[in-house]
Amino acid sequence: MKSIFIFAVILALPVVALAGGSGDPTWPCIQPKQPHLSVGQLWSGPPPDAAVEILAQRADIAALAQVLEQRRLPMEEAEVQIAAFAKEASAQELTALFVAVFDRIDAYRTRIMAGVERYAEKQLTLSAQIEARRAEMARLSAALDPDFDKMDAEEERLDWDVRIFTDRQAQLTYVCETPVILEQRAFALGRAIAAHLP
Repeated sequence: MKSIFIFAVILALPVVALAGGSGDPTWPCIQPKQPHLSVGQLWSGPPPDAAVEILAQRADIAALAQVLEQRRLPMEEAEVQIAAFAKEASAQELTALFVAVFDRIDAYRTRIMAGVERYAEKQLTLSAQIEARRAEMARLSAALDPDFDKMDAEEERLDWDVRIFTDRQAQLTYVCETPVILEQRAFALGRAIAAHLP
């Protein structure tokens, strides 16, 4: 019977573990969970001080930082814009530019990571739902007088949940790579800006 065969196949599917080696079920990525970046990791120039933090909010610096942090802007173009800015910029202004870029990328990365955690929580909820449906299918199939209509209906719901879970799990690599890509961009921009320091 179709129901019994599909039920056996679904039971054989593992529900993929979500904790990506971190032991934290809300962090499903292989990459270590690092909620925030630090300037020291990405910037080889002078340490930013309070004056630089204020300077980073200057309109021209903030506007350039907004352009530079966008991933759709190729690094080659970013480097051209940095070089144009650097012609008239002091070391303090270059540092402020990095701070402005860093603050934008770090804030965006933090939002992405919160989204990854919400994604993982939804997967955990769906995983629990799949396990509950599997248990219900086992209960229905073990009955002395099985209700095949109920089994078919439960099987359809279980199959749908497994499909959604599997599809979402397949997207996990991309979801988890986004914070890393942002970190790499911040590092590349920091290096490009620091190259113009006097």
